[in-house]
Amino acid sequence: MEGDKLKYKRVLLKLSGEVLAGTRTFGIDFDAVSKICREILEVARHGIQIVMVVGGGNIFRGAQAVSMGMDRPQADYMGMLATVINALALQDNLERLGLPTRVQTAVVMQEIAEPFIRRRALRHLEKGRVVIFAAGTGSPYFSTDTAASLRAAEIGADCLLKATKVDGIYDKDPMKYDDARKLNFITYLEALSKQLKVMDATAFSLCMENSIPIIVFDILQEGNLRKLLIDGEPIGTLVSSKRGNDGYGCG
Repeated sequence: MEGDKLKYKRVLLKLSGEVLAGTRTFGIDFDAVSKICREILEVARHGIQIVMVVGGGNIFRGAQAVSMGMDRPQADYMGMLATVINALALQDNLERLGLPTRVQTAVVMQEIAEPFIRRRALRHLEKGRVVIFAAGTGSPYFSTDTAASLRAAEIGADCLLKATKVDGIYDKDPMKYDDARKLNFITYLEALSKQLKVMDATAFSLCMENSIPIIVFDILQEGNLRKLLIDGEPIGTLVSSKRGNDGYGCG
């Protein structure tokens, strides 16, 4: 699919810290980062505008710190800083591949990144740059999934791509149940009512209110990003408003 035939021309790619950890349990797996960046480069060369929101769970888990007695806002701010580290790693790898990139943070740290300014981000996209949003929303009590939904709405993304280590949403935990069934499609309301853990309720609600489809897919499966954005294959699970929308059937 080329040019006007592309279904999604501006997408927000949400990368969790766990994805960037690759096969590790902590830190950054630079092989995984390099693999992801090469796939981003390929789809960007087809004219797709890409913004990213990155998590920080591979470096610091705020929920775990809170469970051990840490103040919640303090833990959330530490998590925001972890996302900046991941964003800089992605920026370095993308730029070494020749793809111009800008990091914008919700917490001002002007020596290493731009502050988040919506109109500036849009201008970067117009110039063919990838924009990486870091530090979440800049406020505690909000997840990076919520930040992804918020930024997707602000920049007018056609779709939110939730990149994970699994190939979609299941009706039950596939790690615990052998009879778990993958869902090719689910509505926002079904996702909310079933309290699916793939994204929090605020993130689902923001996408629903702004009619932004969500696609949950395995980013570490080679070629999946191209299949989804360039070839138009129904990869992963689509979360949208109407059953059977966008060529996805019910799993």
